[in-house]
Amino acid sequence: MTESKAENLVHIQVDSIILEGSLEIPKGAKSLVLFAHGSGSSRFSPRNNFVAQILRQAKISTLLIDLLTEKEDEIYENRFNIDLLTDRLLAVTRWLKEQSQTKDLKIGYFGASTGAAAALKAAAKLSSKIGAIVSRGGRPDLAEDDLDRVEAPTLLIVGGNDYVVLDLNKNAYEKIRTVKEMAVIPGATHLFEERGALDEVAKLAKDWFLKYLQ
Repeated sequence: MTESKAENLVHIQVDSIILEGSLEIPKGAKSLVLFAHGSGSSRFSPRNNFVAQILRQAKISTLLIDLLTEKEDEIYENRFNIDLLTDRLLAVTRWLKEQSQTKDLKIGYFGASTGAAAALKAAAKLSSKIGAIVSRGGRPDLAEDDLDRVEAPTLLIVGGNDYVVLDLNKNAYEKIRTVKEMAVIPGATHLFEERGALDEVAKLAKDWFLKYLQ
């Protein structure tokens, strides 16, 4: 399927650093999903790019952005600095609301691994300004103190064989007070590399965003 879209490499200044991202806006889009990547990943993540492609086919805009610079990412502790990642995500969200081509789009978050914790914490701060959240193999437990303040409908997607993360998601799920669902993909591990697992992730995410963002 060919996509009708406008593609932009964007540079967003946050304090003294520049964040790079890939913004794609399909023709007729009314919403945008901002991807918060997990530890050690980037906007080039093949898994997140696959999900983003499926979203764009459904006329949902996507912004895949690196919340850490290359130098920052070399420091392992930064990857688990959820407060830092949250601040960056908030800054990028504000930037989107200031741009003429994105300011009227309803925003959702797609978070993977530690990026999911940042997405939940940011959404708790922004309340109704975020329309929906999807977590893929996420660490919502790292946002534990903010989970009961999240207002955006939240979908937690976890692999059935990702045992530790599955337990962490089950515990976090109980603390979320908004509209919520938890989808466990049988046989899938943390990276959803098993046959058909990532396709199911993309379908679940697409359906969730179409329901709550459009």
